[in-house]
Order: sequence, then structure tokens, then C-alpha cells
Amino acid sequence: MKSNRRDFLKAASLAGAGALAGGFASGCAPKQPESNLAPILEAVKKIHVQKFNMSGYAAPALPVVRVGFIGLGDRGSGAVERLSYIEGVEIKALADLRKAAVEGSQKYLASIGRPAAQEFYGDENIWMKLAELPDLDLIYICTPWVWHAKMAVYSMENGKHVACEVPLCRTLDEAWQLVETSEKTRKHCMMLENCCYDFFELLTLNMARQGMFGDIVHGEGAYIHNLVGMNFKKPDDEKQSDGAYTGMWRLKENASRNGNLYPTHGLGPVCQVMNINRGDKMEYLTSMSTNDFIFGKRAQELAQGDSFYSEFAGKNYRGNMNTTLVRTNLGRTIMIQHDVSSVRPYSRLHVISGTAGAAIKYPEPPRIALGHSWLKEDEMKEVWEKFTPEIVKRVGEMARKVGGHGGMDFIMDWRMIDCLRNGLPLDQDVYDGALWSSIAPLSEWSVANKSQSIDVPDFTCGSWKTNKPHGINLETGGNTQVLQLTEEKEQLQMNVR
Repeated sequence: MKSNRRDFLKAASLAGAGALAGGFASGCAPKQPESNLAPILEAVKKIHVQKFNMSGYAAPALPVVRVGFIGLGDRGSGAVERLSYIEGVEIKALADLRKAAVEGSQKYLASIGRPAAQEFYGDENIWMKLAELPDLDLIYICTPWVWHAKMAVYSMENGKHVACEVPLCRTLDEAWQLVETSEKTRKHCMMLENCCYDFFELLTLNMARQGMFGDIVHGEGAYIHNLVGMNFKKPDDEKQSDGAYTGMWRLKENASRNGNLYPTHGLGPVCQVMNINRGDKMEYLTSMSTNDFIFGKRAQELAQGDSFYSEFAGKNYRGNMNTTLVRTNLGRTIMIQHDVSSVRPYSRLHVISGTAGAAIKYPEPPRIALGHSWLKEDEMKEVWEKFTPEIVKRVGEMARKVGGHGGMDFIMDWRMIDCLRNGLPLDQDVYDGALWSSIAPLSEWSVANKSQSIDVPDFTCGSWKTNKPHGINLETGGNTQVLQLTEEKEQLQMNVR
């Protein structure tokens, strides 16, 4: 076995050296886009007078939340299932470009004895008819990124609250449009940042709120997840598959933009720990990307054997690793990384560093230090028992059974519905969604301009100074019941895990 290991390491080192040499041989820096200063700098300096403060806003209670879904791929169809287990939810309408996707969720509703929902499919603008329905309270958006802001704005203008997958928007102009529309209509616009509801992130948030880390000095978040295979997975007519991303939309994003395109999973939990938009705000950022050593090469290789990939060859793909640094008004720093192409194991980092303690989630198992050394296993158990927040105690066990990224998706959905049913402010408002999403276009500008720093807009228009942090210990609300899992569904979840 030792001999085999030595042979493997030797072969790996030679292969690595070859790859490195090949990378440098073909790794001339891609031509950066010309500095397009005016539009983004104009959006950064935009003067906006806040019409109404949506932070802490409690909309009128909705004992029954009538929901329409736009986009029924993996995320959308999973959301339909999760919300079907929450009291006071009526699934009223389903929309997708593809008839088969709508029929799939419709069949699920029938299988659990729910009434059929209205169907919308077959046209890329058919979702507008769903948003115009008079008997909906909430629009749940799970589409490619380019549609998010447009759908959210139109839904709010038609009197609906919005829950939208990440990112909430792709440009600063879209971010401001969302803020202005939410304030004008007084409709919630929540970005569905599920990682804020993962178990360790909620634990560290509760500990930070109770002062266990002292003054927070620095945080780190990331999205490090190898998605090369999924990005290049094409449609298969014989299997009636649309590929991993319908229309290859995510690959097209990577081929046309260079920056931190997907910042919110790592950033959201850190912002909540630091009370960003609620006592502190981001001031400016700087961003840097590596060259692309992976996407372009893969596209060229695939194009040689399959003409389908010809349109993706010869593109200036996004740098494989992007690192963005943010400084806040109170002098804290945040590092956010994005890498969807390397062979590194999955990580969101989630590093919290304070004057009295620190936490780090990856590589797992998560660790906490309250002093100069990491807590031992038995000490960690005590911390989990003492600082697990009420929301996890209330629905955490059922969330693990229902599923959705280990349960965090369900906690997020349950919390949102419970707030709507009780007339409570949502944990994430439009300012959070706009800010966290804005890191992408701001980082693109910085990368294109030799990592120059750029100011981060204050979407709260100064109300961050008085906005209050959201609650996670269910001081009010928390009375929405979770419908019992059927034995078949529970067994299915067990098999998946």
C-alpha cells in the first residue's frame, strides 16, 4: 500500500507539473473588458430618497399565504414540496417555460391530496399572467438569474410579496429598481439566502448576538463548488433532459462576466453576524480574479468532438478564483471568494473572528475557539446545547426530515411563512438582497480596473444607523405548524440521506 501511495503521489506530481506548464503556456491573461466607468459609477453615487423604510417593516398578517411559483427546475419543484408541509400555505399557481416541469409539480400536489394549481407554460413571458392573478399573496421565483429582478419588480407592482432565489439581481440599476419598488409598494422582497439558516451559521449568529466572540473584527465567506461538469452538461432530447441549466444559462454567465458572480451564500451569514444594514454598512471593496485555466480549455476540448459546444469555444471565461475584500464603516473586513471550477472540496468558509473568540465551518467538522485554542469535542457539545437558537429547536428536527440542503431550505421557508402569517418583519429585506447581490457587478468593475477599490452603495439611505437586527429566537410568532410527514415521504428522505 505504501508503494502504491508513492507511485500515486509521483504520478500526481508529474501530472500536476504538466498541467501547470500547460496552464502557463496557454495562460496568457485574457483581454479585460474596456473600463466602462460611467454607468456603474453613476449607479454607485445614485441619490435616492428613501420613500419608506422596509427594514423592520411588518406587513398585514396573512393567516393563509397563497403562493405562485415561477420556475420549476430543481429549486422550484423542491420549494413546492417544502411549502406543502407548512401550515397555512395554499399552492395556487405554477409557471414554467416547459410544460413537463409544470406537470411534474402538479402530479406531486395530486399525490399528497392537494388541489390542482393553475398552470402557465409555453411562452417565456407567460409568468406575467401568473403575477397578475388577483388571488396570490406571494410569488416564489426560481428562474435563471437574468429574470430575477424583472420578475420581482413586476410581481411587487402587481401587489405581491416576493421570495426570489439568489442572486436577487445582476446589476446595480436592477438593485436600485428593486429597492424603489419595494418601498413604493410596501411589499416584501426577500432573497432566498438559505445558508443564513444552516445549523452552524444560526449557532454562530446566536453566539455573536450574546457577545461570545466579543467585538467582531473579520469574517470570511465563499462559494467553492466544482460545477464544471454541470455547466457543460447539455440538453439530451432522447432522455428529455434540459441539461443541468436550461439553455446552458449558467455557462453563458461564466463566459460573459468576470468577478464574484455568486457571493451571497458565504456573504449573507457573515453580514448577519456583523449586523450589516443594521448598525454597520459596507464602505468599499476591491476584487481580483485569476486567469481562466479550466473553462476555456474544457470548451475547446468538447467543441472538437461535438459541434454543440462550438459557440462556447474561444470565449474569455471568468477567472477561476475570485477574491473580493470589503471594508465596513466600523472598520471590519470581509473576504468573499468564488470558485466553481477547481477540484477543491466544497466550502463556504464561514469564518467569524472576534476579540474574544472565533468560529470556522470548513473543512468540517465546524470548530469554535473561545480564547486561544479550539474547543474539544465535549466542549463543542455543550456549546451546541447552550446556544442553539429557538428556531432550530422548534423546527430543526422536522427540517432534517423534509430536507433541502440538509434542512436549511425548510427552516428558511418555514420562517418566511411564519413571519407573513403573523405580520412580522422578514429576516432578509430588499436592502439585504440588493446589497449582497451588488457584490457581483462591483467586483466585475474592480477586476476590470486592476483591482481598484469602488464604493459600495448604501441601499438603506442612512437608515442602517437605526435599523434593528432581526430576531432568531422567536420572541414573537413561531406558531406555524409543520404538517406531519407521511411514512412514504419520511422513508424517501432517509433513502436520500
